[in-house]
Amino acid sequence: MTASLAPLYAQHLATLTRRADEALARGGFDHLLIAAGMPGVKFLDDNHYPYAVNPPFKHWLPLTRVPGSWIAYTPGQRPKLVFLQPRDYWHVVPEAPSGYWVEHFDIVTVRSAEEAIAQLPRQNAAVIAEACPPMDGLQANNPQPVLDYLHYYRAYKTPYELALMREASRIGARAHRAAEQAFRAGESELGIHQAYLAAAGQTDAELPYSSIVALNEHGAVLHYMDFTRTPPEASRSLLIDAGASASGYASDITRSHAAHGADEFQALIDAMDAVQQRQAASVRAGVDYAALHVAAHHQLAEVLRTHGLIRMSAESAVESGVTRAFFPHGLGHSIGLQVHDVGGFARNDRGETVARPDGHPFLRMTRTLEPGMVVTIEPGLYFIDMLLDEVRQTPASRDIDWDRVEALKPYGGIRIEDDVACTEGDPENLTRDAFAQLG
Repeated sequence: MTASLAPLYAQHLATLTRRADEALARGGFDHLLIAAGMPGVKFLDDNHYPYAVNPPFKHWLPLTRVPGSWIAYTPGQRPKLVFLQPRDYWHVVPEAPSGYWVEHFDIVTVRSAEEAIAQLPRQNAAVIAEACPPMDGLQANNPQPVLDYLHYYRAYKTPYELALMREASRIGARAHRAAEQAFRAGESELGIHQAYLAAAGQTDAELPYSSIVALNEHGAVLHYMDFTRTPPEASRSLLIDAGASASGYASDITRSHAAHGADEFQALIDAMDAVQQRQAASVRAGVDYAALHVAAHHQLAEVLRTHGLIRMSAESAVESGVTRAFFPHGLGHSIGLQVHDVGGFARNDRGETVARPDGHPFLRMTRTLEPGMVVTIEPGLYFIDMLLDEVRQTPASRDIDWDRVEALKPYGGIRIEDDVACTEGDPENLTRDAFAQLG
């Protein structure tokens, strides 16, 4: 794969420098400085949190373990990497830069953070970095006009970025298969997660986000991350939301599984899978993503009617808020350098935004889809006591079959999620393609 990335990377870097030129001009700056970042120190401790490279840094370079390094770019000049390779016998020292990208950078190796700062132009520079105290005249300013421009265009993935996201999807699909096998074998949530990590070949810190591995009722907790250590008496269902990384790019995949014999719940999973695939097929240029989200609520209402959970019309279920009790989160989000990537609400490259539809406060994406964008599609159906109790207090309660709801509550919930690229024509489903390649 490395050989095929070389020409794609050259095109990618040319795209980034053009964007940087315009962003700097918008903000009135002469230089762009991007920090790789440093690991934070735990409160009242001398240990650090796991290091995560700053997303704008890994946008330029496939380096994810280079704390203290910097990128410096001045329009009309080659970008410069200030590479921190400390003298250190406590930790693994980053290896000298190599690979398909090095010919495109001037690389300066330094031994300390202070030396790194000394290599950077500091007059009229846009500094993209986490909040930190000024060091020798350098302080993070994260100028909004520059960020607005760069964040807006991060939604448009280059062919290089898409290649890495396909690889992240392949790794994630392989690991999901292993997790399902562990579930079928009766493993605990921790055991399933360990099977996932082993198949992905990545540690928790290397994954793009903390995995959700939820058995039975735990699937009704949207961000469940507790990992019970012992298997339940009966494993009825599994909801696993877990991704993988490839050179800093993320995949985000969710699958729901029913135990053998749980036919009613499996029928619901199959119905929600059909909704999900219909939504994924709708990821096309010119489509309003927020409208897709609202359409998913109408499709969910039909599932609830067909499976006897509600007796009202689909329109009434949406208008009365009943579908929001079963599906309280957004349809998905932009994905790339971050699992919830920036720019999801941007109307333009000057900081204006598109509001969420009324009544849908947790939607993370409101843009109109265009070629190059990659979004997740993740409709859900959950049995969440707190939300269902609220519906019980409304007139709509009489049109809900509460006995069926109670019978299905022990299964927790369903979420099915794919990463889908918008193209000039048919969408590219990175996730389904990755599973298909596994056979």
